[in-house]
Amino acid sequence: MNQPSALIGPLLQNFFVDFLCTQKRASPQTIASYRDTFRLLLEFIRERHSTEPVAVRVSDLDVPVILAFLDHLEYARHNSVRSRNLRLAAIRSFFRVVALRDPASVNQAYRVLAIPVKRADHQVVKALSRAEVDAILATPDLIGWSGRRDHALLLTMYNSGARVSEIITLEQSQCCFGTSSSLHLHGKGRKQRSVPLWSKTARALSAWFRELAGRNHGLAFPSARGRKLTRNGVDYILQQAVTRASLNCPSLCDKKITPHSLRHTTATHLLQSGVDISVIALWLGHESTQTTHIYLEADLETKERALNKLAPAGVEVPRYRAKDEVLAFLAML
Repeated sequence: MNQPSALIGPLLQNFFVDFLCTQKRASPQTIASYRDTFRLLLEFIRERHSTEPVAVRVSDLDVPVILAFLDHLEYARHNSVRSRNLRLAAIRSFFRVVALRDPASVNQAYRVLAIPVKRADHQVVKALSRAEVDAILATPDLIGWSGRRDHALLLTMYNSGARVSEIITLEQSQCCFGTSSSLHLHGKGRKQRSVPLWSKTARALSAWFRELAGRNHGLAFPSARGRKLTRNGVDYILQQAVTRASLNCPSLCDKKITPHSLRHTTATHLLQSGVDISVIALWLGHESTQTTHIYLEADLETKERALNKLAPAGVEVPRYRAKDEVLAFLAML
């Protein structure tokens, strides 16, 4: 008689507490992403199979169920292929632990690990123009407390190219002011980096921090209640600024702009200014310049400069001939 497979609860606890936190020292962002994956998966099983999460066993998470869940994410919840693949990565990571902790489920774990990643269309990143950025930065009302915070927030995001997760957890102590001001960021994969600040950004942040003096928190950009801003909160601030800026900058009306768009814009403007791609990779906290290469693909101005160095087809390129007498003498030798 076959024994029922192990309950998923204890294995999940071991996965998060021992494997992710202790052995891998995964970042808080990774843990939160994996947590949300299993919340969605267990809710999906409860709705489809009427099985409460506490009663779910490893055998309930076989390949057909996982594939149905991934399709549910993509077609019912309208998640992107990239989000679908991120959820699959979390499930795969869990089943690697299952294969080690529950030998009876090894075959099932290998079947789940064999689920392929879905290929996604390669999207060209889109950046804002300098005029559009200036229009957005000019919209916050500097008379009010929230307006001054929003101006400093958006200016810092554009200057640093920081991720939303880095901005909402930014502490005042991570900002260094002086002859050369800088921002110390804690990025993905526990990587740390420092980026320089424009004098304009340094003045805005310094004035903002003086206004925050005396409050019992060290956050650089707290909410009105003194708590950490959420991702949705930052997006709301940006959308409000874009809506107001579109009145004077009509080109913003038809664009979908997210907080990550400011990061793309920073990288594109650095590239257009002649900054080397390896420096931009360090600026953004990319582990490899291959990730940063997407900005070379998307930047039309760089391609236009390269095209201008090339003579049009059918046009004879004149050969350079020295007219200087000394050069002419040397050419005769």
